[in-house]
Amino acid sequence: MKWDKSTYRIQDTGIYGKLLLAVGIAGLAASAVGFNADSKQFYHSYLTAYVFWTSVGLGALFFTMVHHLVDATWSVVVRRLSECLMVTLPVMFIFLLPIVGHGIHDLYHWSHADAVAHDVLLQHKAPWLNTGMFIGRSVIYFVCWTVIGAVLYKTSLRQDQKHEEGLLGRMRMVSGPGMVIFALTLTFSAFDWMMSLDPHWYSTIFGVYFFAGSLLSALAFMTLWIVFLQSNQILTDEITVEHFHDLGKLIFAFTVFWTYIAFSQYFLIWYGNIPEETVWYLHRWEGNWKTISLLLVFAHFVIPFAVLLSRVPKRSVRMMTIMSIWMLAVHWIDLYWLISPNLHKHHFHFSWMDAATFVGIGGIFIFCFLKRFAAQPIIPVNDPKLRESIHFVNI
Repeated sequence: MKWDKSTYRIQDTGIYGKLLLAVGIAGLAASAVGFNADSKQFYHSYLTAYVFWTSVGLGALFFTMVHHLVDATWSVVVRRLSECLMVTLPVMFIFLLPIVGHGIHDLYHWSHADAVAHDVLLQHKAPWLNTGMFIGRSVIYFVCWTVIGAVLYKTSLRQDQKHEEGLLGRMRMVSGPGMVIFALTLTFSAFDWMMSLDPHWYSTIFGVYFFAGSLLSALAFMTLWIVFLQSNQILTDEITVEHFHDLGKLIFAFTVFWTYIAFSQYFLIWYGNIPEETVWYLHRWEGNWKTISLLLVFAHFVIPFAVLLSRVPKRSVRMMTIMSIWMLAVHWIDLYWLISPNLHKHHFHFSWMDAATFVGIGGIFIFCFLKRFAAQPIIPVNDPKLRESIHFVNI
């Protein structure tokens, strides 16, 4: 990969673009074979991969809006990463089509008229849980995310051409109401896409739980991308150990936040001891699902908490690389734990389709991100805080 330091543009992505595209197509082709073999397994694997990669884009959208709302300095130099991630969300709408098409009947019990006819609770929820409303809401989610992301991204690119004082204010003004819209749409998308897999179960905190994992995945992805760039001698002077330190602090903070939300959800349901609520956790404690549940406790909290608690690991590029890969892996396991018990109720079963769909969607997602990233300066070159960001030092 080659870049021009004077313009901060990538001139040649090398083999990476073609490789990502080839991997993505191969993964999708293998997934198509899986669909013909076992459509239910395919759609549960596909939904897990789909939500994973969508969550990376959503986490990046949140990161970008927070950056503008708090008028941050340190994150200016990494802002273009989050911007390019968030504008890949329209691509994820295309990947949603199989789910809202044929997949809706393989995934969602409430989509079957005969099931609703024999279930009083589903009849009560039918005004919300029906195919038309499900598809309509999903379209609204992506329209909101696309519009917010596009306005912020285009304004940022306009700033690259010529700095104008009003541009920063415009991005902050969009981010204010955008944050409210983001909170609502992310919450309801989590309810629709994952919580409604078991329509008898409900949790008002589920959207916050999904949000915490989304931001963690975006932070981990951005960290890994910076490591990848610097391995190609790109942004080695602009992004320093100080920026890794702040990314590490955010990963640590939201690891604790994710744990707080996860435990709060579990504790309130356990304390209430209402059968239609506790059965959701019972399914995840039966058979070898207990292993995955315990794995999440240690892998998603205990280990990253212990590793990132002190200052030194957060300032180590190698350790941050390891922990970023770790957090992305446990985020996928977390989503698998949320989705797959609805198909395999008494035992977990990793399928080759889990890998195929992950690689297929992921290859195309990262390919689109790379194309966008290489099309413009890879840092906001005319941001008035750019120089201060490059020379930022943690206190």
